[in-house]
Amino acid sequence: MGVKVYISGISGNKEVKKRQQRVLMILDSRNIKYSVVDITEPGRESDRDYMQEKSTALGVTVSDTNPRHPLPPQIFNEKEYCGDYDQFDLSNENDELDKFLKLAPSDEVKVSNAEITLGNGNVEREIDSSEPVEADSAETPTVTADSTELEVDSTEKEAEVESTPDDADENEEPKDEESSKLPEEVADDAA
Repeated sequence: MGVKVYISGISGNKEVKKRQQRVLMILDSRNIKYSVVDITEPGRESDRDYMQEKSTALGVTVSDTNPRHPLPPQIFNEKEYCGDYDQFDLSNENDELDKFLKLAPSDEVKVSNAEITLGNGNVEREIDSSEPVEADSAETPTVTADSTELEVDSTEKEAEVESTPDDADENEEPKDEESSKLPEEVADDAA
């Protein structure tokens, strides 16, 4: 497996624990495969020594601004060092996580399978990742709630939005020309 996250399962530092959780949460949410190496487990002394030896960033925290050894989490791709939490977080914010993790760029667009389960237990829609999904689908969106079906037609909504002020005046009673004139205009016409 490519990405390895070196962590401490028994750290007393809350900031280190939160950072480890955040790294793993982000990797999970991005569907990036990784393995966790807990350097505090018995028999993992060589992994701990490797992490401390190869890590160039110390993983400085607010409570420990000058640690003697690099603090977890430290991230590697196989044997290649990627960086510490701060570098990971920055690359995530800049949308450069794949580059940071030294992952090969993928030309494949991944679409996840999604289902909507309603209160009545019915599954309304399932998207298959093998089928292409087009943005300009002619399909009318349907929303189902408790066996009541509502249809929304996008063309009707556009027609309502595009109504002009002239359309609104059609329903009003026609005014005679004299009543729509200003008093000055009436006086000018009389003269």
